[in-house]
Formats: sequence, structure tokens, C-alpha cells
Amino acid sequence: MTRKVADCRKYPSVSNCSLTISGEEDEVVRAAAEHAVSVHEHEDSPGMREEIRASLEDEKVAV
Repeated sequence: MTRKVADCRKYPSVSNCSLTISGEEDEVVRAAAEHAVSVHEHEDSPGMREEIRASLEDEKVAV
């Protein structure tokens, strides 16, 4: 299974967050949603989780 990546550096924020989360898709969505709520003060919702899921990229593996 291809690991997925969520990278806060791709989105502007007041805190200039640099967190990157990688893992299996459902794990990353869950962790990124928790981070968005606790750090960026977003409201957790199905819509937010779908936005996160849509923004995930495949992890690039160094060869």
C-alpha cells in the first residue's frame, strides 16, 4: 500500500506550521484532522476530513 502525506507547509497559516504527517491514508486523515483542530483551531467535520483526504499526496520514496 502506498503511504500518504499531509504537509502543512503547503497551506498558509499564521503559525507557519511545518508539520508533515505520513502513513496509511486513514491514519493520516485522522491525525491531520486532530492537528487542524488542536493547532489551527479548525472545526472537525466530515467536510474538513474530505478536504484533507483530497489534498493527500503519495509519499515519495528515495531510491
